[in-house]
Amino acid sequence: MSARLSDYDYDLPRELVAQRPLERREDARMMVLYRPAQSIEHRQFRELNTFVRSGDILVLNDTRVLSARRFSGDGAIEFLFLERLGRKRWKCLVKPGRKMRIGATTSIDGVTLRVDEITDDGERIVSLDEDIDVYGRGSMPLPPYIDRISDNEDVARYQTVFAHAAGAIAAPTAGLHFTPDILNQIPHTFVTLHVGPGTFLPVRSENVVEHRMHAERFSISQEAANQINNASRIIAVGTTTVRALESASRTDGEVQAGENATDMFIYPPHRFRVIDALLTNFHLPRSTLLMLVSAFAGRDFVLRAYEEAIREHYRFYSYGDCMLIL
Repeated sequence: MSARLSDYDYDLPRELVAQRPLERREDARMMVLYRPAQSIEHRQFRELNTFVRSGDILVLNDTRVLSARRFSGDGAIEFLFLERLGRKRWKCLVKPGRKMRIGATTSIDGVTLRVDEITDDGERIVSLDEDIDVYGRGSMPLPPYIDRISDNEDVARYQTVFAHAAGAIAAPTAGLHFTPDILNQIPHTFVTLHVGPGTFLPVRSENVVEHRMHAERFSISQEAANQINNASRIIAVGTTTVRALESASRTDGEVQAGENATDMFIYPPHRFRVIDALLTNFHLPRSTLLMLVSAFAGRDFVLRAYEEAIREHYRFYSYGDCMLIL
């Protein structure tokens, strides 16, 4: 294993960061990694069902992304509303932070907003003079590497077709490729993990073991737990699904139903109790997501696959192509 942050680095040409979704969700390319043979194959996402065997189950995260991005009335301050703490009281991220110290005020929808507290992680606890629906006129919280303001296309496309339980501030992006037709071809079930602000936070410690994840809420129904526990092979769709399943599992690998929060940080040499295969997008260098994938497939193999993806001009990150690890 490697616990050094620099060992999870790679260079990505800027033009390979997908800025827009493809015209059709199912047209993404799919790199297939075969762990036993350490071999790589280039396929299309719409061929996913050809890799599914009898007894398999696909597990997806059905969280729905909130329209959490707002701007102050003068456009100078950007807010990402994370959590309602009470009537007229919210936790949020702000940019630029230097303009929103304790006691600073601005307005949203003509209503005065005031910073009451700043958490250790830099989040702002704010109060509003009136209890307004901050999400009603919000926009999709696209990640920072998408260098544009979200628009109407993102309202539909930065959301999975099966999104159900509202609560995320980032999409479970491996699920963005699915259409209803493709999903109906494959036995599947859903869990819910609300993707939180930790997805945007970089790892700052050179020793990755020192990094601490933000807790994220998840839930697994009894029906989903039964389906997962009775399956012969579990294919997780996305790293958020992996974290929910691994967090809800007993030492024998059985997944327990219920609601909880997890701050599980998965990195090599994590021993996976539940999942047997993983569908995931390509992730940022030095990110906890890349470390999770490296724990599942091996760091050297994953970085070799990323090098090949760059040579083959795969599209990276949220609106990019995907990888199936078997």
